[in-house]
Amino acid sequence: MMSDRSRPTADQLRRLAVAYIRQSPGQVLKNVESRELRYEFTDRALSLGWERERVLVIDDDLGQRGSHGGERSGFERLVAEIGLGHVGLVLGREVSRLARRSADW
Repeated sequence: MMSDRSRPTADQLRRLAVAYIRQSPGQVLKNVESRELRYEFTDRALSLGWERERVLVIDDDLGQRGSHGGERSGFERLVAEIGLGHVGLVLGREVSRLARRSADW
């Protein structure tokens, strides 16, 4: 986790900044903030020093339930990119949106 006062290292900036956006089916219908989050997270990564082409937005899981981790291709992609060492920063709102089950972590 990066505080507002800390700056990313050169090694982190060489990697991807990934914005993971997921909303439950009900949130997709009632809250239209997913597009706003894409811009907010992209702007945040740019302000921290990432180049636009190094910012990846993963929103494949919009409308998916958090309890179905194995059925979320976006989450699987995020985990794979992190595991391969391609990610220097993950941007997201509410960590519970990543996974509700410990096995998914």
